[in-house]
Amino acid sequence: MTLHDKSKYRNVSYLGQKIRETREKQNLLLRQVAAHIEVDTALMSKAERGERNLNRDQVVKLAKFFNSSEEEYISLWLCDKVIEAVDNDPLATQGIKKALTKIKN
Repeated sequence: MTLHDKSKYRNVSYLGQKIRETREKQNLLLRQVAAHIEVDTALMSKAERGERNLNRDQVVKLAKFFNSSEEEYISLWLCDKVIEAVDNDPLATQGIKKALTKIKN
């Protein structure tokens, strides 16, 4: 399966859902949000749909722009990264549990 094929099956991102929800509640256009974080509208649209990832700095800018919790946005961003890394792996749960013990120490 190619990278392009894989993107068709990827779950909608938690961060993308949050971005769209917040943007619509604040009656903002996609192009307004994109301009604020200095990306093109196509990239912003793909980020909302979970087809492209934003970087950490862009996520922080979004949270500030929306007057939202940076912690929440970064947590959702990290969640999406973990899911993307282990998606559909039969040992994903075991791997995540081991990673959590390492992170806590």
